[in-house]
Amino acid sequence: MTVPHLLILAILTGTMSLFLWGRLRHDIVALMALMTCVMAGLVPVTEAFTGFGHPAVITVACVLVLSRGLQNTGAVDWLARTVLPREAGHITSMAALMGLGAILSGFMNNVGAMALLMPVAVQWSARLDLTPGQVLMPLAFGTILGGMTTLIGTPPNLIVSGFRAEAGPGPFAMFDFAPVGVAVALAGVVFVVLVGWRLVPARKASAVEGFETGTYLTEVRVPEKSKAVGLTLRAFENEIEDSESQVVGLVRNEVRLTAPHGGRRIRVDDILVLDADVTGLAKALAVFGIKLEEQGPSSEEDSETEQPVAESKPDAGSDEDDGKRDADIVLRELAVLPGAQIVGRSASDLRLRTRYGLNLLAVSRHGHPPRARLRTLKVKAGDLLLMQGPAEVMADFINDMGCVPLGARELRIPDKRMALIAGAIMLGSVGIVTAGLLPAPAAFMLGVIASMLLRTVPPRQVYTAIDWPVIVLLAALIPVAGAMQQTGAADLLARFLVGTIAQGNAIAALAVVLVTTMFLSDAMNNAATAAVLCPIALGIAATLGVNPDSFLMAVAIGASCAFLTPIGHQNNTLILGPGGFRFGDYWRLGVPLELLVVAVSLPLLLIVWPL
Repeated sequence: MTVPHLLILAILTGTMSLFLWGRLRHDIVALMALMTCVMAGLVPVTEAFTGFGHPAVITVACVLVLSRGLQNTGAVDWLARTVLPREAGHITSMAALMGLGAILSGFMNNVGAMALLMPVAVQWSARLDLTPGQVLMPLAFGTILGGMTTLIGTPPNLIVSGFRAEAGPGPFAMFDFAPVGVAVALAGVVFVVLVGWRLVPARKASAVEGFETGTYLTEVRVPEKSKAVGLTLRAFENEIEDSESQVVGLVRNEVRLTAPHGGRRIRVDDILVLDADVTGLAKALAVFGIKLEEQGPSSEEDSETEQPVAESKPDAGSDEDDGKRDADIVLRELAVLPGAQIVGRSASDLRLRTRYGLNLLAVSRHGHPPRARLRTLKVKAGDLLLMQGPAEVMADFINDMGCVPLGARELRIPDKRMALIAGAIMLGSVGIVTAGLLPAPAAFMLGVIASMLLRTVPPRQVYTAIDWPVIVLLAALIPVAGAMQQTGAADLLARFLVGTIAQGNAIAALAVVLVTTMFLSDAMNNAATAAVLCPIALGIAATLGVNPDSFLMAVAIGASCAFLTPIGHQNNTLILGPGGFRFGDYWRLGVPLELLVVAVSLPLLLIVWPL
């Protein structure tokens, strides 16, 4: 083993360890790996950033923009209203929802498909007498399964296709993934619809507009005329016992007391930190005449010198307006998408009241309230935010910040003509690739240009539609993967896996690649997993002298099967809070589903892509 071998393997080990650790964002870890390779001389400086021009990276960015066009114009909303049954039993409803999610995910960003169908899943959970999680997890898994069916369905497929092109045979075609991918997706959907959904833990919680989410951390201020003034905390809790709320903290003179003594008396302007569900909170407010802290006029945000950015975004908490505006004030529960602009920022950072005229009333994290002040709490992916403000401003905030409204919502089509145009652009781009007229990057870039010219995606939204952390992740890891091949480290690992684990058997080696990819995809980003495993898969195929396509397809299938953890795929993260799930809840459905994927895909790989 040479020094370059040791260096690249050390970098790879450190990179994967940081991915598993999860404290740093994936794109940051990937950039660190790239720069380490550059400083170690494993990647030439002139080639360090060639990944940003890689066909897979360009295609991913373009598909994200076209997906935004389908969302903006309401095309997917129209499809959901047309296809999904309004009244049906458990099996029919689950099959329709998962089926539509899988089909959409084959042609658009699967996180976008999940976000669009989440409100439908929430409404259906009440109709089917299920908890939201029992519908959300099947939907999330259905959208993940659907992504493996086409070239553009998920970034790992594009990564795999790129490695095949660099190896010599050329990229995979649009539907080369379909023979195995469709069969695996269909088997997975049928299993979940008939059996699997019963394995999802039924997490009971409270409701907002019929949606069960768990308790919130909520702050309430005690005004001068409140009946709570002078009561002890113990007496206060006794009075609100029926609301199932409890006092978990007290803020007095900007000093927070955690778990304050029950004998402490409540004073005017005290801020009580309650662990409460929304229904229980309403009861507590009614009994004592107290009010939500973020609605009060004394919030720290109001003391800032910055003025609201527009007259159309007034402070939703003020009472100086007339009944017309008050009638437009709405309460919305929002789930935070992975990679959303709001992630890592607090209400104070965003100046929600002065800039947007919105109030952050409460936060729920993984079904439980976080222990921090609301205005300074840093938002995380999967959090649920209870917000109040003008409906129009709320809608803009949801779109700009990357949140999903939960519970009932209007499925509006602003312009049917624009929805048809957005659908035609996507179908046209897919058709050009399928017919072999242009490579995928060029075909989908034409689609992006058409989207901008025809205004299905306004030019100002093009760059916000792109998930830049994913783009940076892919662009940074592609040169690292190239260094693995050029140094011979990929071949070294391949020979080790073939000789030690597979014992020289090609079918056993194929199974090892498939299972290893699935395991890593559960623990780290699926695109990163594909980028790391593709060189090793090619090395194994070369060592055994067999068809490399079989092993590349095994990587593609394995990278799209992250069902065991909430961090393996963005859709798993997205349902963590709304479903009230715990980290280990995914195993109950995920393990049998992954075993089914192996049982179905392995023989199909040998048939469709023979060794």
